[in-house]
Amino acid sequence: MTPNEPSKQAEQVRAMFTQIAGRYDLMNRLMSFGQDVFWRRKMMSRINFPPRAVVLDLGAGTGDLSREVRRLADDVSIIAADFTLDMLEAGKEWQSISRCNADAMRLPFENNRFDVVVSGFLVRNVESVEQTLAEMVRVLKPGGQLLILDMTRPRSKVLAPFIRFYLNRVVPLLGTLVTSQKEAYTYLPDSTQSFLKAEELAKIMKASGLQNVDFETLNFGTVAIHRGNLS
Repeated sequence: MTPNEPSKQAEQVRAMFTQIAGRYDLMNRLMSFGQDVFWRRKMMSRINFPPRAVVLDLGAGTGDLSREVRRLADDVSIIAADFTLDMLEAGKEWQSISRCNADAMRLPFENNRFDVVVSGFLVRNVESVEQTLAEMVRVLKPGGQLLILDMTRPRSKVLAPFIRFYLNRVVPLLGTLVTSQKEAYTYLPDSTQSFLKAEELAKIMKASGLQNVDFETLNFGTVAIHRGNLS
C-alpha cells in the first residue's frame, strides 16, 4: 500500500457504505426517529457564515448537510466530499453543490481553502481521527470554523443498558429488515460504542491547532456537536 492508497480497513468501510447507500437516508430517519434532521439544523445554527463563504462538507454522504448549508446561506460555494462515490450518487438535489470523491485523511485541496468545514457522522469511521482532523485544519482558512456532528458514548450509567440494547438489538434488526445488510448495521452500533467520548474528541481538536473548542451533547448524551475555530 502506497501513502495515497486506502488501507484494507478503509476499503471495507467503503464497501459497506456502497451496499447501504440506497437506503442510508431512510435508515437514518428510522434509527433516530427523525431526530437526525434536528441535529443537523442544530449544528448549522452554530455557524457564522461570512459573505461568499467557501464550505467543505466532508463525509457528505447523500448530501443532507450540504443542502442544509445551501438553505441557510445562498451565497456560499459548497463542496461535498465523500470516500464512497455511491453515497454521493444516491443523494438528490445537488444544484449549486459540487461533489468530490475524496479520502478524509488525504484531502485533494490546497491549504487554507475553506471558510467552514463541517462533517456529519464521519470521524468515527476513519482509521485515524488525528490525521483526519489535521487535514481538516490544513484546508481551513485562518479564522475559519470547523464543526463535527457524530455519535458519542453517553455519560449516564443509568441509561447505558437501554442504549446498548437499542444499538445492539434493535438497530441490526431494523437494518436487516430495511436494507438486508445486517453486518452494516452491526458495524454502526459497534463503531458508536467504541468511539471517543465527547471530551476526548475535544482534546484532539485542541491538539490539532483549533481554538475555542467546545461541544454540546444531545439525545441523552448519544450525539455530540463539536466546534472550533482556527486563529
